[in-house]
Amino acid sequence: MIDDTAFSRRTLLMGAAATSLAAVPAVGAQRAAAANPAGLRLLTSTDGINTPPRGGGVMKFSFANPEPSIDFAGLVFGFEIITFENNYGIDPAMVSVERGDATLRLTATGLTWAGGQQRRPGRLVATMTRGGDGAVEWTVAAQMDIPVKAVKTLVRGLPRGRLSMAAEQWDDTGENERVYEYPMLTGGMATPFMAIEDKAGKVWGISALQTEVRPARFAFLPGPDAFKIELLSEQAGWDRRNAVETCRWRIAADADITAAARRHFATVEKSWNIPDFAARQDAPAWMKQLACVVALHGEHWTGYVFNDFARQLEILRWIARQIDPATVMVFLPGWDARYYWDYPAFTPGSRPGGEAGLKRLIREARKLGFRIALMFGSNVANPASPAFAQVADARLLDVYGSQFPANYVDWDGDRKGDGPMVFMNLGVDSWRRHLTGRIADMLDRTGADAYFLDICGLWENNTQGDMLLGTRTLVSELAQRHPGVGAVAEMQYDAQMGFIPMNHVARYPLYPQASDGKVASFNHLSWPAPGPGSTGVHEYGFNTYRPVTIDQRQIPTITFVDDSFTDQRAAIMRDLATARARFAKRNGRT
Repeated sequence: MIDDTAFSRRTLLMGAAATSLAAVPAVGAQRAAAANPAGLRLLTSTDGINTPPRGGGVMKFSFANPEPSIDFAGLVFGFEIITFENNYGIDPAMVSVERGDATLRLTATGLTWAGGQQRRPGRLVATMTRGGDGAVEWTVAAQMDIPVKAVKTLVRGLPRGRLSMAAEQWDDTGENERVYEYPMLTGGMATPFMAIEDKAGKVWGISALQTEVRPARFAFLPGPDAFKIELLSEQAGWDRRNAVETCRWRIAADADITAAARRHFATVEKSWNIPDFAARQDAPAWMKQLACVVALHGEHWTGYVFNDFARQLEILRWIARQIDPATVMVFLPGWDARYYWDYPAFTPGSRPGGEAGLKRLIREARKLGFRIALMFGSNVANPASPAFAQVADARLLDVYGSQFPANYVDWDGDRKGDGPMVFMNLGVDSWRRHLTGRIADMLDRTGADAYFLDICGLWENNTQGDMLLGTRTLVSELAQRHPGVGAVAEMQYDAQMGFIPMNHVARYPLYPQASDGKVASFNHLSWPAPGPGSTGVHEYGFNTYRPVTIDQRQIPTITFVDDSFTDQRAAIMRDLATARARFAKRNGRT
């Protein structure tokens, strides 16, 4: 890391004294005439890519922006600094390069902007190594006299081929330009890893090897035979600095996706202290012996009640005759009045039966042997709630300080996303303390066995604080107050796997052992019920019902909505029987 105190604006200006700050020659003339002591390749942003795109494109500069680049380990690398007000490239006239047998250190002591027409003081140092197996790793340190937002590495020389995002299924993107971002709630990038598979099956893995969660973006721009790849490391918005250093990046070639993913996740497990699931101390014993999850849906956003607490208890008494309750976790979405609308009060809804009804449900269910998980919204609240005023300062702001919108759901059926809800930031003390207090209070009152953190997979760069650290602190404090109570995540990303032992939505299908051997996983809240496929309180509405299978990856989840117990009991009995058989097979029982 370059030291802020040792590298002042005065130093920058003195280092640039020999460089005119006036306009430099146009790009074409610059290629031929500019001083280039390090022998860089004087490429531009349009070199090596299809211009215009032959498929779907991404936004980019509408001119050939200089991208001075250097060869290393069979690839070509360039670098840029992005601030909150512009984009800066390295000035080839002010670059020096030191090479070793398997190392390279590029130092730029000046920058250009406006497509190379202007110069500005600044410093960039890229430190690169090549391992014995050919893997390339590097970091980039950048310094300016204003805060740095992000640092970009440009990579040329990797072949075109189908892509896998975070060990998800292969995607043949064809001529389309694509951008992927970690961590991304809706995009599903649960670890900063991309893989390219060429026509012969060889795989190149690209990893951001983080020890702090920060935005990592991967852009793939196809050319005739190869990609130009842009790798961006964004800095913490709550800690703006003039001097920054990226995480360590890595590109490595492997025989197949299994080897490439194994290489990535070996580093991930060390960085985030992810234990094997069987040895996890934060996973209660019952969590390691689940045959299925039963999701009993309560009160919808509109106030429609699918199952009140009395009906839910009736359902559980029936289920106890079909399967051992000790192998069942009961998941309760919509227990706390109108789903989402009444966040962040987190008190039992009166229409399903109030606090007395909920306490009776959980007390009797636990007597039968079931384990109960209550759902809480970890990052969403309604400003109309009386409880909102005390946490209003935790409303999530993006990296520019603007309110981060939560208008992604059409709650009221007007066919447009509604904005009554707002995202909240667990990195802010007021929200974290409120949510911790509400969860602890309901655990005290009901004796529930687990709590589910809805949307905790959201991580957004912002001006207030680290959402990962806030989530970890909440989980740690609840573990101290309620030892033995399990935490459950929604849309979990890799850094959370070290301290939350269960999630719904299994990750990494091309390398499932990175998830399945580390955390337990059941189906999403929106998993459709038997019959027409209602998703209960979830906003999706209806989806295709899929029966439980004996070889399915995730813990089977059986959804109960309004007609499940009356009209779909036969299908549910079949699902419970298959869940029993799956559990017996996996545990070596007959």
